[in-house]
Amino acid sequence: LSARHLTRRFGDHPVIHDVSLELRRGEVLGLLGHNGAGKTTTLQMLTGCLSPNSGSIEICGIDLLRQPMPAKAHLGYLPETPPLYRELSVDEYLTFAARLRGMKNPAVADALAQTKRRCGLEAVGKKIIGTLSKGYQQRVGIAQAIIHRPAVIVLDEPTVGLDPTQIRDIRTLIRELGDSSSVILSTHLLSEVESVCDRVEIMQHGKLIYGDTSARMQKY
Repeated sequence: LSARHLTRRFGDHPVIHDVSLELRRGEVLGLLGHNGAGKTTTLQMLTGCLSPNSGSIEICGIDLLRQPMPAKAHLGYLPETPPLYRELSVDEYLTFAARLRGMKNPAVADALAQTKRRCGLEAVGKKIIGTLSKGYQQRVGIAQAIIHRPAVIVLDEPTVGLDPTQIRDIRTLIRELGDSSSVILSTHLLSEVESVCDRVEIMQHGKLIYGDTSARMQKY
């Protein structure tokens, strides 16, 4: 994923200022900043949910603004609030998500089984989503983002509101996702970047103010 000179205003109020970033193949990139720094707005632009006022975005070499459908086919997205249908079972919802992504029936069953295994959902496939704990609901949210095996996965605050055990499990899952996809996640937790990410971009007041490897950042 490549973004160049993104800007965004709400009315006359500028919120994102000339943001450029690169997500490399097989990398987990952390977008670090306090609440209100502009992380969610940036991710909404990177996923095509919000149009920038200026700038360009490419996903796997495809221009997101000019060819949104082909570009989004390579993308999986978990917003800060997971887009779940709480009245459906896990299996029903993930099957629905796979079909929304254009997967045909013969491939859906295999993708469902593999995704549940990766996300630790094998034991809850028949359960109604609304009855699950927040940690399991977050797993379902990640599962819908990866069921079509996207090249790029975007996660907005994936561990917010979870207990310590759930946080550890989700971080382990994110690290594993980085083995097969490129992942960008936003967080306000330095510990999350240190434990999960290969590289970090720090955001403040809608601007990127620092970028380096996670290992090098920890030396300062």
